[in-house]
Amino acid sequence: MRFINNFKFAIFLIAIQSVNTSAIAQFSASTACKAASNVNITPVVELYTSEGCSSCPPAEKWLNTLKAKTVSNSSANPAVIQAFHVNYWDYIGWPDRFATAAHTNRQRQVSAWNKQNGIYTPQMVLNGGDWRGWGGIGPLSSVVPASKAIASSSISLNQIGADQFEAIVSPASGTNSPSGAWSAYWTITEHGHVTKVKAGENSGETLLHDFVVRQYTPVGEYSAASPQKLSFRGVSATPGHERQVNLVVFDPKTGKTIQAVSANCSS
Repeated sequence: MRFINNFKFAIFLIAIQSVNTSAIAQFSASTACKAASNVNITPVVELYTSEGCSSCPPAEKWLNTLKAKTVSNSSANPAVIQAFHVNYWDYIGWPDRFATAAHTNRQRQVSAWNKQNGIYTPQMVLNGGDWRGWGGIGPLSSVVPASKAIASSSISLNQIGADQFEAIVSPASGTNSPSGAWSAYWTITEHGHVTKVKAGENSGETLLHDFVVRQYTPVGEYSAASPQKLSFRGVSATPGHERQVNLVVFDPKTGKTIQAVSANCSS
């Protein structure tokens, strides 16, 4: 009987070691998940949208066109693109599975920074400012205006474990953020999610979502005078969907982008 128990225990240990080895191999395959910001400010686009909003699909279709335009041979994507699904249209009849109160609260903060009277969908935001000039056709540089300003901070992002990430935010030489401080947030975005809407304003429609925000994690406020290390545990990648890990550093007084980075992290 003891032999049987010991044998079962040995099998159990082998199974655990197999799982751990698999996890290590999975992470080893994702060591390329890293990114470093450029000298100029990386453009940050935010779309506030809802599956229950009948005027939102055209905005999402345009945002989806940016997917092919953000493919890059470098370690960092040329822009941070994010579709925040808000929850204030859920009452109409179709609860958006990607919507959260936190996304709605972020849009309210963006509205306050821009001195707007309220919030609306679809809303595009570029580098923290309300953006009505979206919808262009052409290369990324022509449809998403890039800042010519030298960034006051730099970001280096690295994956340090399965779904674990670390970033160093440092002041650029000889510069500082306008307020002497910065804040930041992390997001996980994914491509290729499909929803068949069965109620509400978009009933009968099939919606394709790229850049959909799956996780939004704000961090605190820090001094711009010295480097700061930020750690982040992201949600696991959804099988079959490309995943991006993004970090956006912004001025806490105005919401304007100070610097940002986006890395393709499949696992």
